[in-house]
Amino acid sequence: MAWLTELLGDFVPALIVIAMIVVTLTCLHWWLLARRKELGNEARLPRQLILAGVTLVGLLVLILALPISDTLRGQVLSFLGVLLTGVIGLSSTTFVANAMAGVMLRVVGQFRPGDFIRLQDQFGRVTERGLFHVEIQTEDRDLTTFPNLLLITHPLTVVHRAGTLVSAQVSLGYDIHRADVEAALSEAAEQVGLKDPFVQVVSLQDFSVLYRLAGSLEEVKHLLTVRSNLRKAMMDALHGRGFEIASPTLMLQRQLQPDAAIIPNTRHLLDDSGAALPDADAPEAKVFDKADDAEALEQARQRLTSLDAAADNPERVALEQQIADLEARLKAPTEAPDQAANPPG
Repeated sequence: MAWLTELLGDFVPALIVIAMIVVTLTCLHWWLLARRKELGNEARLPRQLILAGVTLVGLLVLILALPISDTLRGQVLSFLGVLLTGVIGLSSTTFVANAMAGVMLRVVGQFRPGDFIRLQDQFGRVTERGLFHVEIQTEDRDLTTFPNLLLITHPLTVVHRAGTLVSAQVSLGYDIHRADVEAALSEAAEQVGLKDPFVQVVSLQDFSVLYRLAGSLEEVKHLLTVRSNLRKAMMDALHGRGFEIASPTLMLQRQLQPDAAIIPNTRHLLDDSGAALPDADAPEAKVFDKADDAEALEQARQRLTSLDAAADNPERVALEQQIADLEARLKAPTEAPDQAANPPG
């Protein structure tokens, strides 16, 4: 019995360390994650990394507290180092690589929920950033998920939140003077609200000149609408000045009067009283509904962290209710576009 008592006495420091590690990790998990269930994947990522770091430190302390010889302890530490190195070295095709890529994307801070991004042939708004993946909502209102590793190994385009250039191209015949084209296209850009518009001659083709019209857009949330409206305005401006947009390489097989022009009439743009018909509703509210909710959720969380912790703060109560509503909408099954745009009640 003496040897058993002596053996237990040798392991007492290690048992105490184990108990301290369990208590510390339990309390830390509650403090960082369990009590903050409203946090999304974006906010939970650094907290999860803190837990992982504390766990690794606790493991090292436990090895140092074990009643073993210095030689064996050194071998155990060496084995642990080799194991971690092997995991990192072989992580190129595993979830560890995506986790590391997620950390890198978080540190760089290149984009956040609500931003427009383009990766390869996919374009949409970011709805969620996690430890292993990034989710976007595309122009078709579908949700597409990218592993984080893909985002750091391929060129990624992020539309600047402070503004971007919107452009469109059109080819016109050599019989139209360049100055007249520039005036018409600049007028179209101003009609859709683009700032500092400019016209470029992209290419002198065999039978036509390719022009590019571009201007600065400050409110990028309406990017899809402005792109479409810019092309509409370009057609209206060119047709209004009597310029044909038909390609000069087109061979017409009909008899036309010498002064006839291929320009559509504008009667369908007017109502019975002669007033202009309103444009169609902007598609962004239906296409990027989840991205809008994700952006609003992050902004509400940031605002909540900056408020006073007083429970009776009316603004804090309102923000907490807004966060709860947004989280419920993001977790709920995706509704049809018409239902999302016109919620009941």
